[in-house]
Amino acid sequence: MPPEATNGASVPTHPLIISNKPHKTANTFPVYSPATGALQHHFSSASTEDADAALKSAQAAFLPWKNLPPAKKRDIFLKTAEIMDSRREELTNYMVNETGASAPWGAFNLNLASEILRDVAGRISSISGTIPQTATEGVSALVLKEPYGVILAIAPWNAPYILGIRAVIYALAGGNTAILKAPEFSPMCSTGIVTSFHQAGLPEGVLNLLAHRPEDAASITKHLIESPIIKKVNFTGSTAVGKIIAELCGRNLKPVLLELGGKAPAIVWEDADLELAAMECAVGSFLHAGQICMSTERIIVHEKVAADFEAHFKKAAAGFAPEGAEPPVLINSAGVAKNRRLLKDAVEKGAIVLHGNPEAGEGTKMMPVVVKGTKKDMDLYYTESFGPTVSVMTVSTEEEALELANDTEYGLSAAVFTKDLRTGLRMAKGIESGAVHINGMTVHDETALPHGGMKASGFGRFGSIGLEEWVRTKTVTFKD
Repeated sequence: MPPEATNGASVPTHPLIISNKPHKTANTFPVYSPATGALQHHFSSASTEDADAALKSAQAAFLPWKNLPPAKKRDIFLKTAEIMDSRREELTNYMVNETGASAPWGAFNLNLASEILRDVAGRISSISGTIPQTATEGVSALVLKEPYGVILAIAPWNAPYILGIRAVIYALAGGNTAILKAPEFSPMCSTGIVTSFHQAGLPEGVLNLLAHRPEDAASITKHLIESPIIKKVNFTGSTAVGKIIAELCGRNLKPVLLELGGKAPAIVWEDADLELAAMECAVGSFLHAGQICMSTERIIVHEKVAADFEAHFKKAAAGFAPEGAEPPVLINSAGVAKNRRLLKDAVEKGAIVLHGNPEAGEGTKMMPVVVKGTKKDMDLYYTESFGPTVSVMTVSTEEEALELANDTEYGLSAAVFTKDLRTGLRMAKGIESGAVHINGMTVHDETALPHGGMKASGFGRFGSIGLEEWVRTKTVTFKD
């Protein structure tokens, strides 16, 4: 019997992709729309045998891909960007249907994904070694940059095209081959990435696609990381899972790049443009229902402008999600329940709801909520909400502002709003974060800049220096 959708119509079962070919599996898992609850499709679920097939394919493809001239790799990446652009409507629909994203968020994802492809295509020729002076007479040396081999890329669902492309493109440009492990919430988005590469002429086995049932996550991930074929791993996702990935990599002496959670602060200083700050903080807090690792979670306002800022911010928040409008969609009802639980605890311990109704919305839907007066004894103070929830706090000194901004295990992104660049730079130096944006929102990622965190937000960098993450150094000496 074919699988049935909620309306009675049959839905397809989609395969894994190994050696550029569809790869069916014994087990599958369902994918539902978080917006409607409707069954979208079933997707193939990898076993350890399927994972081994992908590993074998990637290993066989490594040497030919490593030796392919950079210009040919460049042309494949540029063609991939063209193909993704030509498939925009299809790829947007995958993202909207699988993750509940708005069409504008889908468009932003695809625009940046294409930009990343083109940017990296232009950087391939920048990989270079050196010829250093040696201390030994009659001996010369070369320092070479070489790819690792087969890498494992694990990308999340919340920005599937940006993060999926980012997870593989720097490694591929460095001469590595890759296995992309798709998120169970959005495997067709990952399929769209991989098939676009293949349509552009990426050779067989250079990029393979795996996915699995949620209950198989631990065993399949462990199997892949423990394989001697995998030489390096990158993971973007929660800090809790990142710790597990890091532990597995550590036990197996595998290098790993981690981009994890965040609790991004935005400092609004007494000389700030309050209208600008309010709008940037609203977008930074509520874009994609707050389901971005860089989302603004703490707004730290100087007490002299607190009342004026709150008025501007409530207006900006109301404009972002007007009363009576359909609430934003979260990936699942568990995300809504988590945010409501955090808000309930905060209010019971003295926080005040400044804007929004925590109970507005049903199922996977929730309206933005702003609370004031969050304290250390409240769960919301330290916990990443990963939803449309933000706290407003007031301070009287720069020292207090920096203490609040840094009083978190995370350190991914931050913002400072001030008209005095000296103040902004001084605060930026004092904030423990991988990035600080002066007079801009905390959600900021572009190809020309390094991207990554510190503390529990991970280590390593994507972006402009991302190619260096995926080549290792080899020293060669020779007697003259």
